[in-house]
Amino acid sequence: MLAFIIGCEVAFWVFVLAGLVCRYLLGWKRAGALLLVCTPIVDLALLVATALDLRSGADAGFFHGLAAIYIGVSIAFGHGMIRWADERFAFRFAGGPPPRKKAKHGAEHARQERRGWLLHLLAWAIGCGLLLGMTAWVGAADRTTSLTNLIRLWSVILGIDFVVSFSYTFWPRKPKSTA
Repeated sequence: MLAFIIGCEVAFWVFVLAGLVCRYLLGWKRAGALLLVCTPIVDLALLVATALDLRSGADAGFFHGLAAIYIGVSIAFGHGMIRWADERFAFRFAGGPPPRKKAKHGAEHARQERRGWLLHLLAWAIGCGLLLGMTAWVGAADRTTSLTNLIRLWSVILGIDFVVSFSYTFWPRKPKSTA
């Protein structure tokens, strides 16, 4: 299962890179767009592989949970990751504008942190929905303990991320003095 998850991550970036190469280096805009749109197929393949593995009687383990987390993160953050790569690729190979720099302090930084947490919340909701779905699919609590433990762990991590991300709203980072 771990090898399949790694393969899916590699496939995601292969689709992204192939799409950008087609779009900017070869001038094949439609082919590039098609390849970029295919990235969700990687998530679907991982979901199907995980379901088949569980259906064949495998105990739901950490890597099944990791697959659910990967899918949640990929859906929530995937568009932003592709946009990030697209901006850099366009700048480097197609004369596009320089990529926007992230704010490092002040209200804009706080807004970015809150937005990042909201995306994390979306990833958590999708991933936990899949984890709960896997738990129901298997139907045996003794075979799915690792999945419920992952939900608990991820919930704690989400809570910590909330505190850190929203702390910048109340105590914004200040620019470093150059004196």
